[in-house]
Amino acid sequence: MPKFISRHKRKLKWIFGVLMVLVIVISAVAWYVSGKIKPFVQRELGMVVNKATNGLYHISFNKVNVNPLFGNASLTEVNLVADTNVYRKLVQEKKAPNNLYQIKLKKLSIKKFHLIKAYFDRQLEIDLLLFDNPCITMVNKSLKFNEERLPQPEKSPYDYIKNMFSALHVKTIDFKNASFKYVDNNNAKPDVDTISNITITLKDWLIDATSAKDKNRFYLLKDAYVYLNNYTYATPDSIYYIKASQFEFSASQKKLNIKEFELEPRYSEQEFAKVGGYARDRYSLKLNNIDFYGINLFSYIKKREVLAEEMNIANGTLSVFNDNSYPKLLKDKTGRFPHQLLQKINIPITIKKINLNKLDISYAEFDAKSGQRGRISFNNTSGVISNVTNEAKYKKIDPIIEANLESYLMGQGKLNVGFKFNVTAPKADFSYQGRLLNMDGRQLNYITKPLAMLQIKSCLVRSFAFDIKANNELATGKVEFVYNDLSLGLMKKHEGGERLKRLGILSLLANAMVIYSDNPSDDGKFTVAPIRYERQPTASFFSFIWKTLFQGVKYSVGFTPKKEAEIKSYVTRFENMKDEREKRKLRREMRRLERSKNR
Repeated sequence: MPKFISRHKRKLKWIFGVLMVLVIVISAVAWYVSGKIKPFVQRELGMVVNKATNGLYHISFNKVNVNPLFGNASLTEVNLVADTNVYRKLVQEKKAPNNLYQIKLKKLSIKKFHLIKAYFDRQLEIDLLLFDNPCITMVNKSLKFNEERLPQPEKSPYDYIKNMFSALHVKTIDFKNASFKYVDNNNAKPDVDTISNITITLKDWLIDATSAKDKNRFYLLKDAYVYLNNYTYATPDSIYYIKASQFEFSASQKKLNIKEFELEPRYSEQEFAKVGGYARDRYSLKLNNIDFYGINLFSYIKKREVLAEEMNIANGTLSVFNDNSYPKLLKDKTGRFPHQLLQKINIPITIKKINLNKLDISYAEFDAKSGQRGRISFNNTSGVISNVTNEAKYKKIDPIIEANLESYLMGQGKLNVGFKFNVTAPKADFSYQGRLLNMDGRQLNYITKPLAMLQIKSCLVRSFAFDIKANNELATGKVEFVYNDLSLGLMKKHEGGERLKRLGILSLLANAMVIYSDNPSDDGKFTVAPIRYERQPTASFFSFIWKTLFQGVKYSVGFTPKKEAEIKSYVTRFENMKDEREKRKLRREMRRLERSKNR
């Protein structure tokens, strides 16, 4: 037994010794090869890069490490830089690309290159190229001579490798935790955007005699994936954060998914106006499950154009708040309609169809006069917006952006509305028409009491239809408001308190002298409200729409300009009478005190 154990130990020692010798020999060979191969790799790789880019790019690195046993290698301190003098020359020759790149990384790892296949079959196959923590800078300048150029290179990359290999195939190229800096040089002042912690995976990169003409490939690739999590961007005005989580893109599927997109104000509702010093709308937007389909990756790479067939938004919320206890900023808002703002975006955008599903939209305002907060909401908003574009060539084909939406006002009344925006009209022409059906009008007290000091005591809304044509100066059209049993109460703030109280006498006067309780009336008369409303230069788009429709509401219920003047006259007389009563009461009290003093 001891002899068996002894022999077994000797055998193990022999095997271990042989393995150690092999490791030492392979390590020595790897060290020797690494030292000798650097000049060769530097020369050959530099030559390939230089020829393939018409001398535009140069590559350099510090050290080469090779492990022939496992087929691994690495380059350290790698730099890919562009020669600006060559670039200017290529521009003159109309051969320059739209994008210039600079790549810096600590280490480029090459995993499992198959030496035997490369030697015998002249096919270099690599399982993985890993760029670890690269810093990538992309400078974009759209050049006219590249407008119609296809993504395939003019000269086949195969011409640069055919003297060494019949094919070069990399299964996967990974950029892990990359820092990406985008510089837009298409305007007088460069626009710079930086993204960190982005992961890019390129699949099946192939150079052979036919790959450059393969229509199923782009830039010699079969697919590209981009993943970004927890992206945050601070807006230049320092009042919002733009956030996105789980941003995923697949080039082969032409699909982009954003799990969650958020426009987050930096300040609370109470602080927002205080920071600016004046009343302004505070937007809070949160969208979930945003999908883009049919994305044209080549258009984005070439000139940063966002071109997509379809966009879906599954659900989300938009909340707007304004605190009018602060002074208003009287600023001319002409030229700031939605379709005009789209045209001012520097990035070309074309989305053929946007599908909205279950969006909750609300507007709230704190009113200084009432000391209360009013709110109106549009729940479960769904619909389709088509032909969203600011690109000249598409606007020539069809200049109309169309939106057809369905929503529920205050969660109750069904509202259908359609918008048409003319993006080429000099005065920003647009139109909107729609209908609200079957709603208890008392639901509107949430906004009319705090903001208009008006209580709707009763009203059954049968139908509220509108058809309006407008531009940045004037709105014209008509409103047809069908309702029953309308009764209103005029309100005022209770002295020394926060609640509102109803003005009984004035409310009776308004209901008796002005308000039509039904439309059509008992005798069958139906009031159609003609619309002609001039926009104030300081009015926003949504204010313009609201005040236009409100003009139709007032006319429909009897608040014509003539009647409105009458009710104001009664209010003035009532207030004067009240003041006189208070003065007489005060004089009587003074006389009573005087008599008491004389006694």
